[in-house]
Amino acid sequence: MHTYGGRRSRAERDAATIETGYALVSAAFAAAVLFGAVAGPALLFDLPGLLSTVLLRLGTVVAPVVFTARVVSVLVRFRNSAQPSQPGRTSPDS
Repeated sequence: MHTYGGRRSRAERDAATIETGYALVSAAFAAAVLFGAVAGPALLFDLPGLLSTVLLRLGTVVAPVVFTARVVSVLVRFRNSAQPSQPGRTSPDS
């Protein structure tokens, strides 16, 4: 991802910005869906107190874990794909 001399081109900076935004938005969506799936029944239905409490707490614990895992996985995959497989080559076709 880095050019020689440690400086990034405009295209590389733009790609990193877009990938970071994608990681954050997709992670927020995944965490919200998971929270809704786990804690949603406790919010929508009149469940027994203990079950409602467990579902809400489980949702608030699992959602940030999913968010973090998604951000890390997207950014690690981006970082690994940005590096050429062989020094001096920019793509497998060259």
